[in-house]
Amino acid sequence: MIQRITHIGILTLLLILAASLVSAEKGRIYGKIYTDRGDVLEGAIRWDKNEGAWDDLIDGNKDRDRRSSKSKRRKYRDKDNKVSIFGLTIYNEGGGWSGSSSQACIAFGHIKTLTPTSGNDAELLLKSGQEVEIINSSTDLGDGIRELVIETAEEGELELEWDDIEYIEFEEGGDFDSEFGDRLYGTVTTSRAGEYTGWICWDVDEMFTEDILDGSDRRRKRKIEFGKIERIERISSQASMVYLKGGKKYRLDDSNDVDSGNRGIVISDLKLGRIIVEWDEFESLDLKGPPADAYPDYNDFDGGRRLKGAVYDEDGEKYSGYIRWDDDEEYTWEVIDGNYRSVEFDIVLEHIKSLEKISRRTSRVTLWDGRTFRLRDSNDVNDENKGILIFTNKDDDDEDAFIDWEDFDRVDFEK
Repeated sequence: MIQRITHIGILTLLLILAASLVSAEKGRIYGKIYTDRGDVLEGAIRWDKNEGAWDDLIDGNKDRDRRSSKSKRRKYRDKDNKVSIFGLTIYNEGGGWSGSSSQACIAFGHIKTLTPTSGNDAELLLKSGQEVEIINSSTDLGDGIRELVIETAEEGELELEWDDIEYIEFEEGGDFDSEFGDRLYGTVTTSRAGEYTGWICWDVDEMFTEDILDGSDRRRKRKIEFGKIERIERISSQASMVYLKGGKKYRLDDSNDVDSGNRGIVISDLKLGRIIVEWDEFESLDLKGPPADAYPDYNDFDGGRRLKGAVYDEDGEKYSGYIRWDDDEEYTWEVIDGNYRSVEFDIVLEHIKSLEKISRRTSRVTLWDGRTFRLRDSNDVNDENKGILIFTNKDDDDEDAFIDWEDFDRVDFEK
C-alpha cells in the first residue's frame, strides 16, 4: 500500500513538472532561422530583448506611397495653404505633415516568414498570404537591433547579427526548458489612469523571470532576478522599493531600472494590444502567476483580414463596406494608437468594436470585451486624421465614400 502511494506521488510530481515545463514555453516565438552560411537554426527566439512571445509587436513603418488612396477629394481650404521646399510639399494646413511612410505594428503571431531586404528593412509574408514591407524605424529591424537570440536544443543560446539572417520561418514551437525562464505577468497601477493587467516587459527590456533588475542599496550594487520579485513601488523620481517573495525589501536607486531613466513599463493584453506606462505615471507593479487563458497561441493569429464595418457621418448617413482608417490602416492586424494621462495605447484593430469622435481632439474607443478608453494625441483619434475611406468592392481601389474627420461621427467594425 505504501509502495503504491509512493508511485502515485512520484507520478503526480512528474505530471506537475511536465505541466510547469509546458507553461514555461507556451506562447513563445518559435521558428527556423536560415543563415547566410547555409545553417538552419531552430528554437525559441528572443527579438530585440523585449519581444519573445506571439502577441509581442514588431515596430516599423510601411510605405504609404505603395498603398496611397486614389481619392482626388480634398478639402477646399487646404488647396493653397501649404509649405513647399524645392517643390516638395511638407505641410498642408488642416492635412498635417505629409510623408512617404507611416507607423506599422504587427504581432509576431501573424507572420509566416520574415526576410531582410535592402538596408535595414524586412519583407513579411503573413499567414493570409499578404506581403508587407516593413521599413526600419526602431531597434526592431536592421543593424540597430539590440539583441537577437535563438535557443536551440542542440547548442543552447546563440546570438545573431541582422546580416547573419537569410530569412526566418515562424511556426508553432515545441516544449523544452528555457534559460530565460517564464514570461513575467502582473498588474501595473498608475497614478491617474487606473490599473492594467497582462504580460510585463520592464524598462522596455526585461520580460522573463531570469532577467535581472539592477540597482544600488546604500551604495551596494544589487542584481535581483525578476523571478524573486513580488512587488516594485516607485517612491520618487530617483528610487524604488523592491519587495522579494521571501519577505525582504530593498530601497534601490542609481539605475534606470528603478529611477526616472526607466524607458517605460509595457503591458501586453491579448484582448487589446500594447500599453506603455511612463515612469512619472507609474506607481507599482505586482507580479503574479498568469491564468491559463492568458497565453498566446500561434494558431490564434490568422494573418489579418480587410477591415469592414459601417461609418456614420454627423448627419446620420451610413456608409458600409471595407474601410481604410486615417487613409492608412485597412487590416485587422494593424494598430490604432493614442494616449490617456501619460499612458500610451497601441490597440490592435481586430479588438475594436467601435470608435466614436467626442471632440476634435479626443475619441472614445470601445473594445469587443466592453472596455472603453478616451484617447487623444494621435492622428488616429483626432483632427489630424487624414480621413476615412469606404470601399464597397474589396478588389476595387477606388473608394465609394470619403469622410473627413470634421464630418465623421463614429465607426462600428465587424468582428
